[in-house]
Amino acid sequence: MDEQTERNLRQAHYWMKMAGVVALGTLALFLLVATLFALKSYRYIGTGMSATNTISVSGDGEVFAVPDTATFTLSVEEKAKEVKPAQDAATKKTNDIIAYLKEQGIEEKDIKTTDYSVSPQYEYSQAVCREGYCPPGKQTLVGFQVSQTLSIKVRETEKAGELLSGVGSRGVSYVSGLTFTIDDEDQLRNDARDMAIDEAREKAEALADSLGVDIVRIVGFSESGNYPVPYAFGRGMELAADAAVKAPTPELPVGENKITSNVQITYEIR
Repeated sequence: MDEQTERNLRQAHYWMKMAGVVALGTLALFLLVATLFALKSYRYIGTGMSATNTISVSGDGEVFAVPDTATFTLSVEEKAKEVKPAQDAATKKTNDIIAYLKEQGIEEKDIKTTDYSVSPQYEYSQAVCREGYCPPGKQTLVGFQVSQTLSIKVRETEKAGELLSGVGSRGVSYVSGLTFTIDDEDQLRNDARDMAIDEAREKAEALADSLGVDIVRIVGFSESGNYPVPYAFGRGMELAADAAVKAPTPELPVGENKITSNVQITYEIR
């Protein structure tokens, strides 16, 4: 074997050896990454989230606010022997009421139809019983009732009493469910929750000091709330249908609504 051939063989052997080293290094790196990923996943799914030593505390928060919105419902009912006359009469009264509300500054988006129904009306007659036998009674169709119910949102609460009197003098059949609420309660609920969390945190820190332990992290949280209870104005209160009669304007104090938050927080300790 000449010198050149021997040199070529040594170079080929060297490069084969280097290729093997690179392959082994790549395989080792792959196995290392796979192992780290598996360990990370295992920690995320299981061991990293468990806590054996914990304390649980509760906190309460409450805020008060004057309602800025009033809501009530009204119904118009008309009866006739045929459907169309009943519909025409109900539509006229409803349109008059809607026009009045708009004149008083109620926007169209705050007037919503929540129910519209047409119902047949029957009279039941029982035949005279003779010699101990009573023939079956008979239902007779005598007409139809058309009913339309509107939900009204009043953004100026001081006008609620005046509006109730106004719709009552325009042939409305029923007004019910007046409630005073807060149009946007999200911020108030957040404030109540923050107060409850602060109280729970203070309790946890005091308890940890008494036990001689340290708080590590929060491992559990739950919340319950008590939302404002509606202030009701009557229930199914029937108003005068005579348009010539002007009902007195009722005084409707709105008071305050209370929004509460109750939280339960579990802390890991060590």
